[in-house]
Amino acid sequence: MSERPTPFLRAEGLVKTHYGEGAPAHAVRGVDLRLSRGEFVAVTGPSGAGKSTLLHLLGGLQRPDAGSIWLDGERTDSYSEARWAVERRKRIGIVFQFFNLVSDLSVADNVELPALLAGVPPKQARAEREALLGELGLTGKERSMPGELSGGEQQRVALARALVNHPPLLLADEPAGSLDSKGTREVMRLLSRFHQRGQSILLVTHDARLASAADRVICFFDGRIVDDAELDGAPPRRAGTSGVSGVLELKD
Repeated sequence: MSERPTPFLRAEGLVKTHYGEGAPAHAVRGVDLRLSRGEFVAVTGPSGAGKSTLLHLLGGLQRPDAGSIWLDGERTDSYSEARWAVERRKRIGIVFQFFNLVSDLSVADNVELPALLAGVPPKQARAEREALLGELGLTGKERSMPGELSGGEQQRVALARALVNHPPLLLADEPAGSLDSKGTREVMRLLSRFHQRGQSILLVTHDARLASAADRVICFFDGRIVDDAELDGAPPRRAGTSGVSGVLELKD
């Protein structure tokens, strides 16, 4: 029997509780997962189920109360905030529901910024930005400000920004949650296109249309995984640059 490849992302026993007014909110209750390159997984569930908290833990935006996360075989427990920021520039791209673009920077500057912060030479950062904006149908919008764009256009800029450094993993937190039907279809088409090229994607969504683009759908409820299923007719996946096909295992 061949040895199981090391997953790009692995988590064990993740727990996160939010404290505030009223009773503590147990957002994530002991979640284990493995995710290799090339997998497209949708995490669905009702509002307040803990989906976004799970994604934020995996991206280092929040710290778990218990449990551990491994990136490419390296345990992250000792990562500082600065180290997590580096990982989010180089190995983990994140797209948010409300875009989180820098309002006083142009489209071009928003997309190039993560590359420049990662030490990419300006000429290369510009070339990467031009290629992505062209592919995403945003040629001619480089000098526009975020507030001058439609919601769908802003989300495409956010996607370009998340992918400019070619991260092995894309985390998408309700990326169509503030868009209309047309914008939702646009996001679904773009995620599917990048996935077919080997991009690993973990998508949090309440939208069944978006979830249907994934290889596997995980149902999250009350901080736990209550079901996971591979979708029938999921298209064949291309392996990522490591040549490892996608494998995701989640249990609660």
